[in-house]
Amino acid sequence: MDPHARGARDEKGRRPTTLRRFLNALGPGVITGAADDDPSGIATYSVAGAQLGTGLLWIAVFTWPLMAAVQTMCARIGMVTGEGLMAALREKYPRPVLALACFALFIANTINIGADLAGMADAAELVTHVNSHVWVVVFGMGIAWATVQWRYRTIAKTLEWLALVLFAYVITAIKVGPPWREVLHATLVPSAIHGRAAWATLVAILGTTISPYLFFWQSSEEVEEEKASGRNSLRDRRGASLVELSRRRMDVGVGTFFATIAMYFVMLTTALTLHTAGVRHLETSAQVAEALRPFAGRFATLLYALGIVGTGALAIPTLAGSAAYAFCELLGWREGIDERFRGAPAFYMVIIVAVAAGVVLDFTNIGAVRALYLTAVLNGLLAPFLLVGILLAASDTRLMRGQPSSRLGLAVVTAATVAMFGAALGMIVF
Repeated sequence: MDPHARGARDEKGRRPTTLRRFLNALGPGVITGAADDDPSGIATYSVAGAQLGTGLLWIAVFTWPLMAAVQTMCARIGMVTGEGLMAALREKYPRPVLALACFALFIANTINIGADLAGMADAAELVTHVNSHVWVVVFGMGIAWATVQWRYRTIAKTLEWLALVLFAYVITAIKVGPPWREVLHATLVPSAIHGRAAWATLVAILGTTISPYLFFWQSSEEVEEEKASGRNSLRDRRGASLVELSRRRMDVGVGTFFATIAMYFVMLTTALTLHTAGVRHLETSAQVAEALRPFAGRFATLLYALGIVGTGALAIPTLAGSAAYAFCELLGWREGIDERFRGAPAFYMVIIVAVAAGVVLDFTNIGAVRALYLTAVLNGLLAPFLLVGILLAASDTRLMRGQPSSRLGLAVVTAATVAMFGAALGMIVF
């Protein structure tokens, strides 16, 4: 019996409360949503607020349903097919095309990992005054070790708790004291976008909220969830009940909602402080945090730095893991976070290489904020092409075993694809 179904009881014979059923339903969607606000995202939103003020606050209202629909579709593919996204795409598209997508994903994710580590290290240096290069090595080794040694349930629970650091940005923004009437107007009334920099920022925001690595992570974690519940064979994992699909929609909706809230308040904080003070050019995440101090106080600076470290620890396993899942599913290698290293050596080697390459990137002395921002733009250019493949897969009745995505879901994800292609075109043309 489904333990979350109406009328179900726990092991002591008690009927779970509505709150308990809600909390039990949260899982991969919350993790994926929170991982969306990685240091790359935080840097991108900070750049948007510092350069454009409150001019792009309205994008939060626009992106939430798009992000939720995309992640729900990826979750559905994993739940119904019993395989990760790349394994599903392998049944429809030529291997060379998918191999190119895998390499592009690996390169983008590796750069993102390096930039995330640099952002975390800059924030840690601000608080501890220990050189950032030391922190890059410490964070890189620690995250790689934990990803290899810990099993899925431990990692999932840790990532769920780390998601709470997103509230640091809400507290920081409230501490600044926004003029809520003007903020509400900027949120509900879209402003025009002028110039290549503004278009590039829009591409970056879309790229860091609707990110390719999250597509693969979401679908693969659905498989991990089913394995953890005892469905170890592909045959047992295929198909999903209406209750399971409904529960995951709620899970994804909650995760993407809080990710959007964090995005909104980061842009609001930097718009009301850095933009107003004329601080428009940012090089490191520490510089962003330090620049907040005269306007919001030391407490806000520490919260911002804490959020950078926490979201990085949440996102880097997701970045490295999504690339490993994609490669292993394409090549038919054994994979999964619940596997020991000796059982899936190729899977874990991809993770280790991605994190190690990210550590090495830090010593090239590329500005963290600039690197984080550029990876968001790169993701914004790659994502719409992957979304086309996801749309075709999710609407394929044979591949989806009679459970394709709904017309509404297909329509919203199509809108996300068109919006991302349009933003990229606007960046190039204007």
